[in-house]
Amino acid sequence: MYSSDAVLERAAELKSKGVPFVLATVVRCEAPTSARPGAKGIVDAEGRITGWIGGGCAQPAVISVAKKALADGQPRLIRVSPAKGESIEDGILEFGMSCHSGGTLDIFLEPFASRPSLLIIGASPAAQALGGLAEQTGFDVFAASPGADAGTFPGARQVLDGMDLAGLTCGTPDFAVVATQGKRDESGLEAALGTGARYIAFVASERKAAKLRAYLKDRGHDPQRVDAVVSPAGIEIGAVTPEEIALSVLAGVVRARRGGSGVDVAAAEPASAGRATDPVCGMSVDIATAEFRSEYQGTPYYFCCAGCQHRFEMGPERYLAGAAIPRKGPAKQVQ
Repeated sequence: MYSSDAVLERAAELKSKGVPFVLATVVRCEAPTSARPGAKGIVDAEGRITGWIGGGCAQPAVISVAKKALADGQPRLIRVSPAKGESIEDGILEFGMSCHSGGTLDIFLEPFASRPSLLIIGASPAAQALGGLAEQTGFDVFAASPGADAGTFPGARQVLDGMDLAGLTCGTPDFAVVATQGKRDESGLEAALGTGARYIAFVASERKAAKLRAYLKDRGHDPQRVDAVVSPAGIEIGAVTPEEIALSVLAGVVRARRGGSGVDVAAAEPASAGRATDPVCGMSVDIATAEFRSEYQGTPYYFCCAGCQHRFEMGPERYLAGAAIPRKGPAKQVQ
């Protein structure tokens, strides 16, 4: 049986490695119970318990609630008691005890989820500012750029000198931002696409991004993956300085992390002033030369490519609930 000190040591080890777990602590009991106040256990993502927080009556409730706590990151206080249904304080989740031994346990469950990983490709001033902001905001930062080292990205978990990501220790990053800003943009984008990251943003103007999308497709990259690259990156805040651009880009990453699209979104806005916004990817489209057009409920919508048009037509409501609107300052991300 693990002592409380051994459980805490194991928790510190898991936390340092970024492994998700829940720390369960008995905070109150009414005899007869096999656990005492201060008893601790670790519940991993698979529901395995290390340590001791009570016998077979308590463990199913602890495992069930621990999995929910890991999923949403919120701590819980539960009570396992044979007197289920009696008056109970607010904020306590109640579970009945089926064991004949009786007794009551109050157990606090504290989740320690792994930090999301952000890969930054490029060592531009905006990239370096982004690394610092992201680390402070709860991301594990990984960076890659020719000539980069730990001094370029203080606080990063790993810095690679070059665009070869074979040695990346985070595996598939959750998010990737290409902030090369004119220095090997093509290589940076290809490296990001090769990671399999679910969200990729590119710090560049719309015009440059459109040219590089065409280049990547010509190189044989999956058109849907290429079209999904968010560019201009971030949320429009009128950013000018590298630090402001980094803040804008990080806001887009945070939005994507919390379930949004990561592009600057608001209510659907159809064509106006000769331009429209692709509701799928957020790119500004010239109406007069737009090759891809669809109509939905009497309103025309325009697209940058066939891939975006197809995704829209497969489920318009998905995109119109928060469709992208034209940006007022994409020129801030200029190379």
